[in-house]
Amino acid sequence: MKTLHDFSAITLQGKSVDLSTYKGKTLLVVNTASKCGLTPQYEGLEALYQKYKDKGLVIIGFPCNQFANQEPGDEKSISENCLINYGVTFPMFAKVDVNGPNAHPLFVFLKDSLPGFPGKSVKWNFTKFLVDADGKPLKRFSPFTKPAAIDTYLAGKLK
Repeated sequence: MKTLHDFSAITLQGKSVDLSTYKGKTLLVVNTASKCGLTPQYEGLEALYQKYKDKGLVIIGFPCNQFANQEPGDEKSISENCLINYGVTFPMFAKVDVNGPNAHPLFVFLKDSLPGFPGKSVKWNFTKFLVDADGKPLKRFSPFTKPAAIDTYLAGKLK
């Protein structure tokens, strides 16, 4: 059976990362966008990361331009927006598709493991997938679920 650890991805800096490097960590995988009404969630995601990173949580962001052209920039502008506007320190990866024939294999796996409603597709930016330390998807959160609500969920899972 596949796990998240069977995949790799390219960072915003162009480096290939084998996601097995996150074995033993709980991951929150998020498709992001810089020009979305939900973009301020970066702040809440960063707060979650700071609160739980020493307890094994890693947030990994994947910019996506599939929803209303809300991530039109290149890797440099995405990186600058995340850092300058929101102080993001969690790992950010290169822009990907999350739906359709060119969807990144990681997102195909996550959607198959945790189908949304209605259907499997990611509906909008800031859909979040929680993955356990063994790489198994646990829970899918809608784009409108604020990071503070996920904090309540994580409080019982991370010690």
